[in-house]
Amino acid sequence: MKTKIKYKRVLIKISGEGFGNENGRGIETGCFEALAREIQKISETGVELALVVGGGNIIRGARFGGSGKSRVQADQAGMIATAINALLLQDTLEGLGIRSRVVSAIEIRNITEPFVLRDCLKYLKDKEVVVFAGGTGNPYFTTDTAAALRAIEIGADVMLKATQVDGVYSEDPVKNASAKLYKRLTYLDVLNKRLGVMDLTAISLSMENKLPIIVFNLNKRENMKKAILGESVGTYIGEG
Repeated sequence: MKTKIKYKRVLIKISGEGFGNENGRGIETGCFEALAREIQKISETGVELALVVGGGNIIRGARFGGSGKSRVQADQAGMIATAINALLLQDTLEGLGIRSRVVSAIEIRNITEPFVLRDCLKYLKDKEVVVFAGGTGNPYFTTDTAAALRAIEIGADVMLKATQVDGVYSEDPVKNASAKLYKRLTYLDVLNKRLGVMDLTAISLSMENKLPIIVFNLNKRENMKKAILGESVGTYIGEG
């Protein structure tokens, strides 16, 4: 008998730093393997699962483009970086027997599939993990915005945002140990307090489409599964 889940279809946003070393840089095989094992636990529940991956462990377009280089080309390089992470994650997932697809918003022939919503919905119904790469396919848009957009397009019940801390805080908990952890916030709370958990476009898009967001610590095992089961994990962002 399958585990009773709260959310039937879920999108998880994983930043590129989640694939890197302790400083969030480079490519660490162990990070891919650990994440794949967590996804394996989730897939066993029967949930329909999609992922959006970042590429910040390889290059951050906004940072590189701000050093006198072309922001457009820097962001394009960042989109390619997300595809690298997506392909490595796919390979790791399939090594565990988990069927998956890498779907890219930018064209990378013979390596990834182009984004076609109808195809993605079919893959999800067939219980294949869909890994979205390439962001939105446009410069100046973050992978947070891409995650919100894809979650809405596929009709996800919730978006899970994996971070390196336990949820959304009043301040950076790394810099201030007294920072308050919020268990529940409204979209307007995040916007008005400028809490910085996601960019304003992603939060606004989620608010317009009533897409709930759960921000949780990726480093704590079982957190993803707990969230899907409806257990209290991290910070819940939704309507008031």
